[in-house]
Amino acid sequence: MVTDERSEEEQLRQRAVRQVKKRHDFYGHLLVFVLVNASVIAIWATVGGGGTFWPGFLILFWGIGLVMNAWDVFYRSYEDEGQIQAEIERLRRHAA
Repeated sequence: MVTDERSEEEQLRQRAVRQVKKRHDFYGHLLVFVLVNASVIAIWATVGGGGTFWPGFLILFWGIGLVMNAWDVFYRSYEDEGQIQAEIERLRRHAA
């Protein structure tokens, strides 16, 4: 019984560590996104800036990837947790 509690605590800790790392990685991704795109916009403005706003293509497609990353980090983890808790409750009801 004590082993099960430790094991469960260790699993929760491992999940928490993974989630913290995912959040940390996302914020790094966001910082790089902002810095690179700001630099590209500055280059576009420096060389004349007229015509098509070509940095928009980079911002759009990279932004899609950033949104998908944010979804994985912030939404999916909560969704998974709810599903996990629901499954635990279902298993408890069937075990009783």
